[in-house]
Amino acid sequence: AELGSIEALFNLGAAYEYGMGVQQDTGKAVEYYERAAMQGNVLARHNLGCIEGQKGNNDRAVRHYLISAKIRLNESVEVIKMMFIDGEATKEQVAEAQKGYQDAVEETKSH
Repeated sequence: AELGSIEALFNLGAAYEYGMGVQQDTGKAVEYYERAAMQGNVLARHNLGCIEGQKGNNDRAVRHYLISAKIRLNESVEVIKMMFIDGEATKEQVAEAQKGYQDAVEETKSH
């Protein structure tokens, strides 16, 4: 898909998540975020983690954050650190997020 359509999917997800111009609908937000995330949109992946965390699905939230951390989103690393402090993530998950983020940064530098 073209970049514009990935961005559009993300924007539709945000519109439904926050009720911007449409009736707020978290289910529809998740649908659009999932579609955007599957096409590589890192913010959509992060937002899926946020939604899962709000629902109390911490394991699923951490999985989304780990993926987005490995695509160079430091904010996801920071959220996992906070989840660790709150007892919702493991030390190993924090280490995995930090390493994945650093590896992605290093890979970008080498290109």
